Amino acid sequence: MNQNWNAEKYTSDFSFVHNYGNDVLELIDTAGVKDVLDLGCGNGALTNTLAEKGFSVVGMDASEEMLEIARNNYPGISFIRSDAVDFALEKPVDVVFSNAVFHWIDKADQPRMLECVYRALKSGGQFVFEMGGIGNNILIHSALADIFREYGYTYKMPFYFPSVGEYAGMLEAVGFQVRFAVLFDRPTKLKGENGLSDWINMFVKNPFLEVDKGDKDAIIETAVKRLSSDLYKDNTWYADYVRLRMRAVKK
Repeated sequence: MNQNWNAEKYTSDFSFVHNYGNDVLELIDTAGVKDVLDLGCGNGALTNTLAEKGFSVVGMDASEEMLEIARNNYPGISFIRSDAVDFALEKPVDVVFSNAVFHWIDKADQPRMLECVYRALKSGGQFVFEMGGIGNNILIHSALADIFREYGYTYKMPFYFPSVGEYAGMLEAVGFQVRFAVLFDRPTKLKGENGLSDWINMFVKNPFLEVDKGDKDAIIETAVKRLSSDLYKDNTWYADYVRLRMRAVKK
């Protein structure tokens, strides 16, 4: 899925994305690991963490806006622009790591992406990642879908949120062996009094492309009001995240 990013606001107001990614890094079995690809590296924060752990790391992303920030902040790291569903490396790596990326890729394109990852790994290499899982942000997306209908629009779900079984099957079809998989709730604090509306504006852009500007503002305002009883607690907005975290090995 293609989306234009406000990379500076993403970095300043949505740092929880890469902060939570630090836990995903702990899934890497570091024995003998030298080379790592950070696939969908975004602003490069986790790429830098991987470099600080002593790995030779390359960051890859499709967004030039994000890569510009990554290169400015971490000039000693190599960042390349490429699409996750159509990339190849000159030399295979020990680990392909990814955080909060794959749910942006349409289900039909997932096998192509996984094949690219498989080819990018050495034999015995590790594929470690986290993405949105089934039920992720279901309160938010359900509310938006209802309100879209009320305004005469169709809400097209912009993400792919699989179950453990569904995604494990995709990995195994490519040739991976799944060694770890967990689906878990992770209510996530949002920043500021406008946390939920800011979140919608940042992450739910494509469904609004065919919505009039005035209607867009009204839809978001209505969604915020309807979701306040569930997602606004102790003067803080939360997003109802559900995450799928996995580790697989190329054999």
